[in-house]
Amino acid sequence: MNASPTLRVDVWSDYVCPFCYLELPEIQRLEGQFNDQIAVVWRAFELRPEPNPTLDPNAQYLHNTWNRTVYPLAENRGMKLKLPPVQPRSRKAQEAAAFAETHGRFNAMHEALFRAFFEHGRDIGDIEVLCAVAAEIDELDPFDLRQALEENRYTAEVLDDEQLARALGINGVPIMVLRAQDAPWEEGLPLRGAVPYDMLETAVNEALVRLRS
Repeated sequence: MNASPTLRVDVWSDYVCPFCYLELPEIQRLEGQFNDQIAVVWRAFELRPEPNPTLDPNAQYLHNTWNRTVYPLAENRGMKLKLPPVQPRSRKAQEAAAFAETHGRFNAMHEALFRAFFEHGRDIGDIEVLCAVAAEIDELDPFDLRQALEENRYTAEVLDDEQLARALGINGVPIMVLRAQDAPWEEGLPLRGAVPYDMLETAVNEALVRLRS
């Protein structure tokens, strides 16, 4: 990817959001198709930060939501998700992803965190679990990660993303904002939810045409 892509795609997501995981392959496919024409920037978002209560993993409404929407969409997209037995807070997972980014391993950590939670039911709010995930990724040191998390070294970065989301009126994820590189946010095109690939592709093509006209 070159240093100045034509189109910037900022994506806010949360590691405890199944629809964010379901959208990940679509965004990866988008990057593969448009290559150096777009730059995807992932941003942190917490659906349930302190002091908001976390979800009850045994609540019937949660099972109903998964049966009605998550499982059918996962089957449609060829993914295997299962309702996790825990519903942790996600700030430390977001910080772990920021740590991985500074070591050039964001994509690997990003996908591994989703997979750990939605495929293996691991508690990604637990520092021990996050370090174990990091240990499975080449070029990441779980001991360095532990120290970074205990020192809250990446907390400000996560909070900055969330503050920007609030300023833009973002209160749910996933959401993508398409805009020209360095263009003001008010010129961006928001795409909300687990958008099908054909809609993503159309939106990006139309945005590229506008930018080049």
